[in-house]
Amino acid sequence: MTKNWKLKDVVLMSMLGVVFGLIYLAFFGVGNILFGALTPLGLGPLGYEFIFGIWFIVSIVAAYIIRKPGVAFTSETIAALTEVLIGSTSGPTLILSGMVQGLGAELAFAATGWKDYRLRILIFSGIGAAVISFPYHYFMSGYDAYASWLVGLMFVTRIISGAILSGLLGKVIADQLASTGVLSGYPLGRERQKKREQRAS
Repeated sequence: MTKNWKLKDVVLMSMLGVVFGLIYLAFFGVGNILFGALTPLGLGPLGYEFIFGIWFIVSIVAAYIIRKPGVAFTSETIAALTEVLIGSTSGPTLILSGMVQGLGAELAFAATGWKDYRLRILIFSGIGAAVISFPYHYFMSGYDAYASWLVGLMFVTRIISGAILSGLLGKVIADQLASTGVLSGYPLGRERQKKREQRAS
């Protein structure tokens, strides 16, 4: 899976993993605020689900840029490792969580043979991360203590969040980076350059 990676791919994955790892950790605070705001309504756990897609986003951004097998999984794992190293209270189990999420994101690209990176595949990747991660968190985070209707609502909300905050927003972020020219050495950057040349001709 990694035999086709180049040094620049590893460097970019690492950079994105660290940057988004910091962002991920910051969003735990946002989740806590939303949890507290919704708790009086009996909907506290939904606070995290509304923004859960953010915690998958590096897998989509990195995979969309680099377009090689294993990138989604690895970048998500690096982000989780970064969170642990800078002091996440979740501890080492967070690394396993990142691996599960990265695997879910990777499956959408694997289904196309890592050849299709259109928006719909990015959205499916975010949905995949949501679907695969939910059973893991159900058991690890004690979702079985919640009412079944709330668990169902959490699941649906996570899927929507994964589609929008990972798939759609991930594409927007990567496209904005590519528009600056800093990704000219990567497939996304070359694709964007080719489109600019076609429009100019």
